[in-house]
Amino acid sequence: MSDDTDFPRLVSLACHDLRTPLATVHGFARTLARGGLEPPADRYVEMIDAASGQIAELLDELSLAARIESGRYEPEAREADTLELARAAAARLGEERVRVAGSGARLATDAEALERGLAALVRSALRHGGLAEVALAVDGPQIRLSPVTAASAPVVLGEDLRDLGAAVAARLVRRLGGSLAVAGETLTIRLA
Repeated sequence: MSDDTDFPRLVSLACHDLRTPLATVHGFARTLARGGLEPPADRYVEMIDAASGQIAELLDELSLAARIESGRYEPEAREADTLELARAAAARLGEERVRVAGSGARLATDAEALERGLAALVRSALRHGGLAEVALAVDGPQIRLSPVTAASAPVVLGEDLRDLGAAVAARLVRRLGGSLAVAGETLTIRLA
């Protein structure tokens, strides 16, 4: 487990990240309450749906972080292929932004959480590195993400708490017995 000061900072980050989608849900819910579902209200319903999905994802991540930090996380292990996990993570973000290559290995892991975690690490590298595209190179239980800029590396590693998804993903990988390290412009994720 990390320092006692990390968890409150993580919770604070989560609360900050929840404000924007929550404000969208609230604002458009009030708009819909005043009228029917004619245009543009039909579009507002779509926006509410998207924002509520964001809130659900953030809550899932916060819940996972809390369980990991408190020692209550029980991985739901099932057999998964690392190449398929990388492809599924790429699909979450748009395969035009994430190239995946290599050969995977089968391992028993919390596949659903790890897939979300890999997607979060990639999203963080893209967002905080100002990148349009990255690559995932899979070599058995090892996945290399590149490029990772020098400025974004601490965020992607979960050391600089500015990205909830990356912070939780780094904790997840370590809790599952793996590791993360940056050398040059490459983040190496070793899965156990």
